[in-house]
Amino acid sequence: MRYRNLGATGTVVSTLCLGTMTFGAETDEAGSFAQLDRFVEAGGTFVDTADVYSAGVSEEIVGRWLRARPDVRDRLVIATKGRFPMGPGANDAGLSRVHLTRALDASLRRLGVEAVDLYQAHAWDPLTPLPETLRFFDDAVRAGKIRYAGVSNFTGWQLQKAALLTQHLNLTPIVTLQPQYNLLAREIEFELVPVCENEGIGILPWSPLGGGWLTGKYQRDSAPTGATRLGENPERGVEAYAGRNAEERTWRVLDAVREIAGERGVSMSAVALAWLAARPAVTSVILGARTIEQLDDNLTAADLVLDAEQMRRLDEASAPPVGDYPYGGAGVRQRGRDLPTGS
Repeated sequence: MRYRNLGATGTVVSTLCLGTMTFGAETDEAGSFAQLDRFVEAGGTFVDTADVYSAGVSEEIVGRWLRARPDVRDRLVIATKGRFPMGPGANDAGLSRVHLTRALDASLRRLGVEAVDLYQAHAWDPLTPLPETLRFFDDAVRAGKIRYAGVSNFTGWQLQKAALLTQHLNLTPIVTLQPQYNLLAREIEFELVPVCENEGIGILPWSPLGGGWLTGKYQRDSAPTGATRLGENPERGVEAYAGRNAEERTWRVLDAVREIAGERGVSMSAVALAWLAARPAVTSVILGARTIEQLDDNLTAADLVLDAEQMRRLDEASAPPVGDYPYGGAGVRQRGRDLPTGS
């Protein structure tokens, strides 16, 4: 396992993070405990959850696991999130001070901890003024309930505004961004990655395997069936089968990943995760396994470093379609400038 700083902070985390969205839903408590144990045995130190995962059950499972292993808590960085509905009330969702106060306290109770190391806004809230949310984060840090603040699923302008407001108002900074990012979804590179590089914000990619696509288990023009996420629901979310199957780029990416996996003697999953871990501003890649077998496969990426030529091939195969301006060649050239040369 390798380790990096959590964004621009002095806290160190493993470059692989155990995501727990499956806990209490696709993975029962015994399986969840087994994943947590295996992850720690492999040197993992970073665990991410959210109040909305299985309506709080994921946090409860992590809490019971921590209580059963009291020596583990100080070795881990625990992250959770709040924003989505946790009840039917008008203030049971959002990034308001009222909701986040209740949500954070409930998360602390479920996790059985005095503080979470990273507390994240799970998504933008158009109904709450951003300074209200940022001041809540600052107050929570001062109260000792959280140690760092982060955000998830923000767009470029939203993240930049948050970063600048914390500086202007002298509030606790935003140290991480948790976005969708993988070889099939690279759009964050247009705006979000530059913001993160400029502001010292660490990226924590979710869906690093594209909802299972980058494992190589889906076939062209053959809708999946059986006990897989798309087999159970081919129209599931952003990784829905029909849309990605219709894109030639999908199969170009999978061919490149498959070839490099063969060259390195590892799984396609390991290659996709290693590529992502090597991208600019990435702090830790969030794994989302259903089973201990899937987690073991993902953990083979912990020490895998792709060479420059392999990274180049993956970059080229996965390059997202882009117009000439503002993100294509013309726009990139316009934003650059070389120093003058002497005569």
